[in-house]
This record gives sequence, structure tokens and C-alpha cells, in this order.
Amino acid sequence: MNQLYYGDNLQVLREHIASESVDLIYLDPPFNSKRDYNLLFKSPKGHQSEAQIEAFKDSWSWGMQAEHELHELMGQKNTNVALVMDALRSFLGRNDMLAYLVMMTNRLLELHRVLKPTGSLYLHCDPSASHYLKLVLDAVFGKENYRTEVSWKRQSAHNDAKQGRQQYGNIRDVIFFYTKSAKWTWHWLYTPYDESYVEDFYRFVEPETGKRYRLSDITAPGGASPEKRNPRYEFLGVTRYWRYAKETMTKLHAEGRIVQTAPGRVPAYKRYLDEMPGVGLQNDWSDLKPVSGNESLGYPTQKPLALLERILSASSNRGDMVLDPFCGCGTAVHAAQKLKRKWIGIDITHLAISLIEKRLKDAFKSGCDFDVHGTPQDLAAARDLAERDKYQFQYWAVSLVNAQPAQGRKKGADGGVDGLKFFHDVDKDGARKIVVSVKGGGLKTDDVRALNHVREREQAEIALFITLETPTKGMIADAASAGFYTSAANHKVARVQLLTIESLLSGKQRAEHPDYAPDLNFKKAKVEATGEQKELL
Repeated sequence: MNQLYYGDNLQVLREHIASESVDLIYLDPPFNSKRDYNLLFKSPKGHQSEAQIEAFKDSWSWGMQAEHELHELMGQKNTNVALVMDALRSFLGRNDMLAYLVMMTNRLLELHRVLKPTGSLYLHCDPSASHYLKLVLDAVFGKENYRTEVSWKRQSAHNDAKQGRQQYGNIRDVIFFYTKSAKWTWHWLYTPYDESYVEDFYRFVEPETGKRYRLSDITAPGGASPEKRNPRYEFLGVTRYWRYAKETMTKLHAEGRIVQTAPGRVPAYKRYLDEMPGVGLQNDWSDLKPVSGNESLGYPTQKPLALLERILSASSNRGDMVLDPFCGCGTAVHAAQKLKRKWIGIDITHLAISLIEKRLKDAFKSGCDFDVHGTPQDLAAARDLAERDKYQFQYWAVSLVNAQPAQGRKKGADGGVDGLKFFHDVDKDGARKIVVSVKGGGLKTDDVRALNHVREREQAEIALFITLETPTKGMIADAASAGFYTSAANHKVARVQLLTIESLLSGKQRAEHPDYAPDLNFKKAKVEATGEQKELL
């Protein structure tokens, strides 16, 4: 079964991923860019100002956690890593860059452990720290196992001159390719020939078929040892050493593949353009465009599916295990599912996990089976998450009713908004709003009344109150006093709905509202074909 983990990837790798069990690793970790990245949600017209929430902060600082992890690194058995980290500590000092590199190095050691001897790793980064990461990768994998530095042109240009930028625009990302050993899985990929190359080298056109071709030399050097000597004989009036035996040459000539342009000229082999695979893929990838249009799910660092399909096609086989320890919105696991690979994805935010779950279900319908670990499956686990991280608990609880997390709202005595949801009602114009409030504990007698005031203030038709605790009789009465929303089909639903985590997990309760239109709350991944692809000749 494919696996999706919510949690710190260092802990997940150490506790759940076996040594030498993974064929290919792709990771697109934070870049230490000093930026905050927002997840952009799909929202109906008129609600754009509420359509984003912070996905993650890409900023690091030195602290006790970094000090602890550095101590671990200096004591582990890879002495090359210890030497490199000691040198970086001396050069950089204990600062944000070293904190970032310590975080990455600990995880790269675990990734090296779980990789099979024939496996490969692709690390996607940008010039912010790529030069330091290269040193770390050389130490972890061995400098002899460095294969390629791929340059991906992620956009055409930065128009930063007007903002006062006094350096070249940075439009490329770096992808380091390492293997675990001197033997690894590899499949050559090809790109089409350049038009000028075709014109220069495939300049002949066969009148009968219209096919382009070139004439290739079929003579061969002579004078080698008897067992390796190329045959020498006369063919079409020309005596030479040839690449093929005379019987083969005669057969190819009869098939029209050996041609002589004039009597006495050396014969040549007719090589058709449409029989050639193309140009072997090089390490400058400028042909893959960044995510845009329908492919975009709103995730700030989303990479194009074609990029991951290229990496997986080159360095893995059908049925292989692919791991992405910083899986974000799930492009790597999407590509793995599409290309019939097995996969493991890990992310530390519930925003990412819920987005991946939805993406895979939209793209593959019922054709994608996977287990989700780390997200609460029962009331006890939900309580534990609420105690450890109230914001991740809120994000998770909001996802139970398929709502967007809300940001930028201040909690106060009049209640707050933790989530938003939109719906269409048949024969009614415009999108209708639902506000969601999540309580991890400490219920107050006026919570429901406060939420109803928020609903009215936000001009929302319905309010959902999600709680770990059982609502009191007074709360139930307050919810009832808010009345009903009556749909155009004359179906009544409560204006304020009290939903417990336990009942949502068991399926005993669900958010009730009209739903007569495609999903207004999330961008949908394109549906992928699930049938078997025919073998390509």
C-alpha cells in the first residue's frame, strides 16, 4: 500500500522507513529563502481577500533544536559529514544558514540509509544554499557518486530592475542527482531534434514517402587482428573495408537502405529521421514550463508534473518505490501513481496532507489506494494533536467538513472564524458562505451565541461549530434558536450546526448544506486515465 505520513520527516524516516527499501528519492525542501509562502485557495467571485493562508515559513534560526541536531551529527559514524559540518560551523558560525544545513544534513543521512544500493536521489534547490548543500551531499553520498547538476529554467524572466535589483535575474533552480553506488537504475530520455539540425543533417527527402533521411558512412577501419578485422570486399564497384558482411550489405541494398549516389561513389546507409530517438536529454532543462492554468492547485512552491515524470522515468522502473520527504502538494506522489510506481510521501503540515489526499482522489478517483499516518483517526489522537499543536488541529478539523482554513482573523469574545466554505443553491444567484469555528477544549456557555453573531457579521448563511467536547444543553438550545436556512428546493438545514470530532470521524454527522454545483472551495487536479497504457514500440 502507498503511504502518506503527517509529521516531521526525520522522525518518520527513523521510525517507519526500512533501510535500503526505496528506489528513488526526490526532495524539494525549503530553500532558506527568508520568505513566507501562502497557499492560495479557489474562492468564488467577491471572496478573493479571504482566499489564502500561510503554508510555511522558509526561515531558519539557531536555537536548542539546531544545537541538539548538530551534536548528533558530530557523533554519528560518517566522519566525512562530521568534518564538513565542523568546517561549515567554523566558517559560517552558529547562524540561520548553519541551522538550515544541520536540519538538511540529518535528513540526508536518513535518506541515504533508506535508499537501495541501486537507488538515486534528486535534491531540488535554488542558489540560496545550493553550494553548501553540494558539500553536504558529497559528504553523505561520497563525491564519487555525484552524477549531474541539472539546471531547470523555472520562468522566462524577472522584471526586477524597476525594484532596484542590481544583479542578474535568477530564473533557474538547481537539481542535484546522486546515486548510492556505482551501479544505478537509468533510462535514457530523448528530446526532439532542433529544426536547424534537421535541415543540416537530414537534408534528403525520399520522393516516394516524403520521409527525411541522411546518408551515413558504412566503411570501417582495417588492419586489426584477424578475429576483429572488418571484412574487405568489392561492393557496387567499390572495394573497401565495410562495417557489415557482404550478405548483410546485399540484403540492405535490396531493401533500399544502401544507396550509391553515382557510379564509383562509396555507398552509404540511408538513416531515416523518424527512426531516430532524438537528442539524449542533457542537464539544461528549459523546455518544462512552470505550473500554470488548470494544473495549479494554489500551492506556492508547486512543481510541474512533467518535471517529476521526467525524473521518475529516467531513474526508476514500474513497481519501484519512490519517496518524497517534503511532499508539499504531492506532485512527486502524483507522478509516481501515474507512472505505476509505489510511493511514500511525508509532510509536516496538515494543509499539505489534506491537499494531497484531495488531489489524488480527484486525479485517480477510486484507482488510488493509500494509507494516511499521523493524522487523527480517533478521539484520543485528536485530543493529542490539539494539545501538541492547536493550529494544525484546527487545519485538520476544518478539513473534516471539506472547508478552507481561514487566516487573518482575530479570536475574541465574539468568536472567530477558523474555516470557510462556499456552496451554490439551485435558482439562487452567487455563492453562499459558511463559517467554521473549531474548539479543542474549554467550551464556554456563550460560544454558540458568539458564533451566530459572527455568522451574521460575515453575512454567512450557515455556521459550523466543531468541537472535541460534547455541547451542553444550553449550546444545543442556542443553536436551535438560530433557526434554519431554507434552500430553493425547500430543504431546511440548521443555521448553526454543532458537530463533534468523534461523530465526524465515525460518519454519524456531516455538514449539511445545499450542494448543486462543482466544488467551490478547492482547485481540482485533472483526472488521470487509469487504464493500462499500451507498450510503445
